[in-house]
Amino acid sequence: MRARFVLFPSVLSLCAALVAIGCTRAPERRTFTLQGQVQSLDAPHKLVTVKHEEIKGFMPAMTMPYEVEDAKAIDALAPGDLINASLVVFSNGAHLTEIRKVGTAPLEKPPADVPNPPASAGFELIRPGESIPDAKFVDQDGKARRFGAFKGSPVVMTFIYTKCPLPTFCPLMDRHFATLQKTLKADSALKAVKLVTVSFDPVTDTPPVLKKHAKSLDADLTRWTFLTGDRDDVDQFAARFGVSVSRALNDARDITHNLRTVIIGADGKLVKVYTGNDWSPEQVLADLKKLE
Repeated sequence: MRARFVLFPSVLSLCAALVAIGCTRAPERRTFTLQGQVQSLDAPHKLVTVKHEEIKGFMPAMTMPYEVEDAKAIDALAPGDLINASLVVFSNGAHLTEIRKVGTAPLEKPPADVPNPPASAGFELIRPGESIPDAKFVDQDGKARRFGAFKGSPVVMTFIYTKCPLPTFCPLMDRHFATLQKTLKADSALKAVKLVTVSFDPVTDTPPVLKKHAKSLDADLTRWTFLTGDRDDVDQFAARFGVSVSRALNDARDITHNLRTVIIGADGKLVKVYTGNDWSPEQVLADLKKLE
């Protein structure tokens, strides 16, 4: 089209104006029916955690926090409520709307006879100032990697799985890291910082899958590394940062998890943990600049 109109700037200007006014595509929006039970409420952040059934055509049964479109909707809810709602998913987010209470039921309680793992099991949380375990991994190229190999460089690390469907969860971590990568490349004071993404779904996220995922994010693999490994090893490593991962016995796609992102100093010790998705690349960059 440009070649045909290159000799007619007035026509080209009119076309551009029309495109700007009426031809811009709206972000893709999809709406799904959600049925589940309210587990907890976070009114200040407009979040409701729901244990829901499979959302056909989108995601398996999971327990996840969802933002509500109308903050007042949370006022009418309580843990244990059974709800029907519409889940609206768009390019970079999602929220619940048209929430309707249809009943109530006791919340499922964990078995009382399951003890907490002792500290010797290796699941105790790492505190700021403590060293990061030299865990075993496999990177996107299929090469064995020890986490200790990152020592000497500050590291920003997060945990995801590539099939995560909700834009405000793992895909948001990917987008934040892509933003960080651009800034780190442009800031000479932060040139030594490395990015690490750890997948806790080794069944699906094989090295070739991670390599393809890295390419989709335009990841510079000299700075941004993608790791996976033995499932139990990854789970134990992730748990040390407060990552909780549970998988349904009858469906490997059914992964319920929370989010943690961390900064590790060049000395291999934990500096800071960000909980959930309530952080921004700007916050991380500011904290990185505080490192000695």
